[in-house]
Amino acid sequence: MENINTYINTKKQAFIAGEVALVGAGPGDPDLLTLQAYRFIKQAEVVIYDRLVSAPIMALLPLDCQQIYVGKKQADHRVPQEGINQLLLDNALLGKRVVRLKGGDPFVFGRGSEEAQFLLSHGVACHIVPGMTAASACTSYAGIPLTHRKVARSCTFITGNIQDNGTLDLPWQALNDKEQTIVFYMGIKSLPIISAQLRKAGRDINTPAALIRKGTQPEQQVFKGTLANLTELVKLHNITPPSLIVIGDVVALFPSEQLANLGYLTPN
Repeated sequence: MENINTYINTKKQAFIAGEVALVGAGPGDPDLLTLQAYRFIKQAEVVIYDRLVSAPIMALLPLDCQQIYVGKKQADHRVPQEGINQLLLDNALLGKRVVRLKGGDPFVFGRGSEEAQFLLSHGVACHIVPGMTAASACTSYAGIPLTHRKVARSCTFITGNIQDNGTLDLPWQALNDKEQTIVFYMGIKSLPIISAQLRKAGRDINTPAALIRKGTQPEQQVFKGTLANLTELVKLHNITPPSLIVIGDVVALFPSEQLANLGYLTPN
């Protein structure tokens, strides 16, 4: 490839004043940013960012960039989604180059499509910059493949957010497939429901499972067990969000003694 700085500085997709870029920051490791994401970040005049954007990625922003935090966690939305939409629009109408910086990928449980619809309906151009979603990046760093021939032929990404009425309404029977890997985002608080419903649907209680906290970052923690003891692992190790739940035979594919030779972070 030609000189990397020349490539980055090429205005392959011009970022014009008054536009918004929905940028996927990935799961935390700045090495996983795309060149496109880096190029938009370096041009930002205003950044509206989430809780899951890591400090090393925030450090890449221009020094004079205005930073507006709109982080969310379960049952605690500092700025409601309607307010975020309006912030994006207002700053774009001021003629700013606005970056909406999101952990992971904007279109995977990130409400990026809602924000894009709102902006486009108000005549504001919107760039979509994909990022590595946590399910693929964090499992790779933990040495867990999402699919593997003769072990897992499909993978399902699911949000574990509990509804307002306290339920988690999911197609549990469809998740009872030994050759299917299941990855739950935002599922730590709803893990007792997830575990009970999967077992009720017929999923083997001995199915290998893993909890990945702060995946791809220096603080990454990986705890392995089975569907039967996942909730006990959370209590034992005081696991808190942001964490992924991975359920499927692929979790046990690589013995722990082999992981150091894969070039991944070694699980605990």
